Formats: sequence, C-alpha cells, structure tokens
Amino acid sequence: MTDRAESLVLERLRAVEWDGDWYDVLGHVMSRRLLMREYLRRAGMWAQAYSAEAMWPFFDVVEYVDPDFPPAPEVAAQLWEWLPRIIVVSPIKRTCTGAVRLAELRARHPDALPDLPDLYEPLLLFYERGGAFLQDHAGFLDLTGVLVRPGTLVGRVAGPPLISLDSALFDAVDAEGRITYYTAADRQGPVLRRRAVRSVPYDEAFGRDSLRWEPTGTQLPASPEKAAELGVVWLDEMEAAALIWAAMADAKQ
Repeated sequence: MTDRAESLVLERLRAVEWDGDWYDVLGHVMSRRLLMREYLRRAGMWAQAYSAEAMWPFFDVVEYVDPDFPPAPEVAAQLWEWLPRIIVVSPIKRTCTGAVRLAELRARHPDALPDLPDLYEPLLLFYERGGAFLQDHAGFLDLTGVLVRPGTLVGRVAGPPLISLDSALFDAVDAEGRITYYTAADRQGPVLRRRAVRSVPYDEAFGRDSLRWEPTGTQLPASPEKAAELGVVWLDEMEAAALIWAAMADAKQ
C-alpha cells in the first residue's frame, strides 16, 4: 500500500481491534466519551456547512462536499474488500468510508474544503482506543461501558471543544471506575476527581509538578449536588480535560 493520505487512514482502520478485550475497552471509557463528544460537535459543524443536517451525526461528508469525486480505484477496492467483512454497524461503515474519502479529497483538492477542524480524526482515535460503538433503539450510543445520548446538532455545535487530541491527555483521563471531576471553588487549584471503583471511593488530584493523579488527603463530594458543602465546584469532563492539558502545557515550558 502506498503512503497516500487515504491509504494511511485505511491502514489505521484495518489496525483497529474492533472486538477488543472488554476490560481494556473499559479502561478507555473516559477518553472515548471525550472523543465521541468532539466528533459529534465537529460533525454538526460540517453538516451545517454542507446542508447535511438530516444525515447528522454519522455520514460520509464527501457525498455533500463533492458528490462526483472519484476515489482512487486501488484504495476503493481495498476499502470495499475489507469493510463488509469486518464492520456490520451502518454508522461505522459510513464514517470509515467518509474518513478514507475525505483524506483523499483533502490531499488532491485541499482548497475545496472549508476552514473547519478535521471531521473524522476524533472518531478514528475513538476507534483506535477501543473499537466500535452501537446505537440502541432508544437513541443512545453504547460506547462499551457507558451510554451517551447524541443530543441535538445545535446543542453539540454550541458545546465546548476538546482542547487537544494528544494521546498524553487521553492517558491522563482514562482510569478504572466512575469518575466525577471537581476543582476549588475559586478555580485556582488543581483538577480533582473522585473515582468510584466497585463502590469504593478514591479522591485524587492531578499534580502540576508530577503530572499524575495522587491522593488528595481530603474528602471529595459523593455527588455534584454536595460540592458546595466541601468548598469545590463540579467540572464537566471537557472543562476538566482542558485544565489537565493546561497543566501539561505549563510543565513543558
């Protein structure tokens, strides 16, 4: 296979462990939640740019950017030889196809694309960190270990962006257990988290010096509703990720 952009994307997809180990996937729940949220946000932006709102969130955007765009025969043949054998979930088929085709379109006609963040990169990273997702009949996305409601296109576009797609950030947020983030009420302290692992709480802080999670030595709230009682505020996971990344960036300076 050549080193063309579309070939490299196809190589990444073929390397995914689509039916990965359950416990390994559970260890990446937090990063996969963040990546799916970011994909939904970007998909909304691209759908608005090309009047594809009805197809949001899982679509092949090249069908709207350039419906007559001819894919490279070699890569197209490899994609369609591999895809039906491995992937059965339609939204995943569409986004895998879209990721390969958009990479080829960008490489051949970069000026034809809008100044928008890369549509499929968060989803590619999502797949690489644990494989597939499912959609249930109630409209939820099953990310293996957590259910996420897609929400609305407008709501997702208005939501906060994921500050970075660096693997170091994803490794920092991933951990066993159900996680709730906090910080000091004045928002001047470190990111705090409570991890509940089989009902056992672990209260931790992300140290700016060590760049790792360490015991806080103090008790964090059992729920966001009790945050004020202990002088902290609840953080959305996107805001927590931004603060963690800021600490990492400061350490590099």
